Amino acid sequence: MGAMLEIDRIVFIGRTFQEYTSMFNLKRTDLQGKMILDCASGACSFTAHANKIGAAAMACDVAYEFDTEILAKKGLEDIDHTMDKMRDVSDQYDWSYFQDVKGLKKERTKAFYDCMQDMRIHPYRYLYGKLPHLPFQDKQFDLTLSAHLLFMYDDRLDYQFHLQSLKELIRVTRSEIRLFSLSNRSGRRSRFVDQLKEDLLPEVGAIEEQEVTYKFQRGAQTMMRIIL
Repeated sequence: MGAMLEIDRIVFIGRTFQEYTSMFNLKRTDLQGKMILDCASGACSFTAHANKIGAAAMACDVAYEFDTEILAKKGLEDIDHTMDKMRDVSDQYDWSYFQDVKGLKKERTKAFYDCMQDMRIHPYRYLYGKLPHLPFQDKQFDLTLSAHLLFMYDDRLDYQFHLQSLKELIRVTRSEIRLFSLSNRSGRRSRFVDQLKEDLLPEVGAIEEQEVTYKFQRGAQTMMRIIL
């Protein structure tokens, strides 16, 4: 693998609902009538659209300690900042879906506006929280989704953070947790994956790895399912 995407600040950026369905192999029946948590959700539009099709979805992120006007300004700045950085490492990505950086910016902007609109109308769906300690009850959610945090930053977030964060997600979830992807920012399988599976397996029903249809970062096409 080549160079990694280097972002020199914490960005408020997100993926679309369509990206989520591909990243997590989700069907409507996986969502409808379910209590769902997206953590850490950033400016993703999953919560907004999942609620429209019959889910009871909530989003949790450290960024939500700020009010919507601050996030609205930061989000647009962060999209521009990230796109500038993407141009330097574009060869590390599969562009079959987005076509180019311009297409990626369009999708990131769409997710951002959908998220902000829903946040303004339904602010109770968006709660401040910071792993490994979340403001939710035990077994509050049927399904928890977590993308582009765990494993991705294994050079910054240590093994104990990963272990305690996954135990916290297990605490607040009844049925299943899905994590995407299992690769770090260099596109390599995270060095923490196998040890985490070994340490967590006695506490859960099963842990599976599944290939998904989502293709963007090269080497990142696998999700983890933790069956509780």
